[in-house]
Amino acid sequence: MKKKALSILLAGAMLSTMLTACGDKAPAPVADNNAADNTNTEAPADTNAAADNTNTDANTDAAVDTGDEGAVLNIYCWNEEFKTRVEDHYPGYEKNASEPTQGSIGDITVKWNITPNTDNAYQNNLDETLLNQDSAAADDKIDLFLIEADYALKYVDSDFSMPLKDLGVTDADLANQYQYTKDVVTDGNGVLKGASWQGCPGVLFYNREVAKEVLGTDDPDEVQEYVKDWDTFYETAATMKDAGYSMISSVNDSYRVYSNNVSSKWVVDGKINIDASIEKWVEDSKAMVDAEQTGTHALWSDDWSKGFYPEGKVFAYFGPAWLVNFSMAADQAGSIGNAGGWGAATGPQGFFWGGTWICAATGTDNAGTIKDIILQLTANEDIMKEIVIADDDFVNNKPAMEAMAADTSYSSKILGGQNPLGMYCDGAGSIDLSNLSNYDQGCNEEFQNAMKNYFEGNATYDEALQLFYTAVTEKYPELTY
Repeated sequence: MKKKALSILLAGAMLSTMLTACGDKAPAPVADNNAADNTNTEAPADTNAAADNTNTDANTDAAVDTGDEGAVLNIYCWNEEFKTRVEDHYPGYEKNASEPTQGSIGDITVKWNITPNTDNAYQNNLDETLLNQDSAAADDKIDLFLIEADYALKYVDSDFSMPLKDLGVTDADLANQYQYTKDVVTDGNGVLKGASWQGCPGVLFYNREVAKEVLGTDDPDEVQEYVKDWDTFYETAATMKDAGYSMISSVNDSYRVYSNNVSSKWVVDGKINIDASIEKWVEDSKAMVDAEQTGTHALWSDDWSKGFYPEGKVFAYFGPAWLVNFSMAADQAGSIGNAGGWGAATGPQGFFWGGTWICAATGTDNAGTIKDIILQLTANEDIMKEIVIADDDFVNNKPAMEAMAADTSYSSKILGGQNPLGMYCDGAGSIDLSNLSNYDQGCNEEFQNAMKNYFEGNATYDEALQLFYTAVTEKYPELTY
């Protein structure tokens, strides 16, 4: 087992830098992942749901009995998002007022090891610690760690992640979750190795004031008519440019929409493969840059973030619920989100971006507690509804989300009172992960990095393509092109 896990993790450790995403205020995914290290300081919505962490789910009675568990629960993650979910919603969790990286569940001390994604630091730290898991003292072993879609297979296909069935989590427990969230963390033998509380279908978030000024309306259904397909989207981009606005902040904003609609994998029979949808992103992005309808800013950069404020003059951003909630300055005075100034439309194509999965580390002595955390935060319908109301998230429970989508009493403050859950539900049900591969993180990141040279006129397309091939084969020497 050790040799298998060791070889996989060392190979994975060669992956390059990436800012991961997923509900993570800075996450994900790739040069465009969840977002860099974004701490959630957002105030809860106007609800008392988060404060009352009472579990009323019939099959997950109170918080777990910790009597037979280890003394310390070590959790490894890259930002504060999951920590706030546990603090706000897990029954019986107690904060440590004097030590913010610690808390308690019954008699168990919870220790949060938070390492930002910058320069691949989170994965490097996780890998190094997992490689020493067998020899570590019981209270020093990793018990629970988090992963994202772009590199999930690296850990799911290793022996360091436990099958959920070994924790006592059954298929019936997770029956209401969206299938794609289970596919991401299912290993090559069909064994489920993780669970997520969130779904991450993407939409187009647009500036309501700009929509009213330029399009004459901020109604989501009417705005959708201006972005309903790519041809219409680019016609609207020209209109926005004439009015003094960028259609999107950066070409990288649209990348995930194209890359999630590919018909083939990044690597086929050991050879790097550039799908037609990726090539179309290059063509369309180059045209936008040349027409001065968008920029080439890196995601999470200061220039990219200017559009979170009115003076940034950006019409729209593509993203899932975590983006508008965690990464678009919704908790900052003067921001568009703080004023409820965003709206959501389906956009030209469905896609997904990011997500965070909970994995139990092999060797944990807190299996019962981890099981309960998974059941409470990813399968307890009452708690999952609390998360939506308090945190503006979209959660991984199909019946709960469909019910709330039809509930006229629910609305998002950030989205100006709109209920976007129906849009998210439609998107979550159509996500296709058949073209997911072990190479997605590195290829996605390096392709965007290389094409920036082409978009800015510093290289021809062929020269930029060669930069991409060189970077990827250095990262993955086993590949050809």
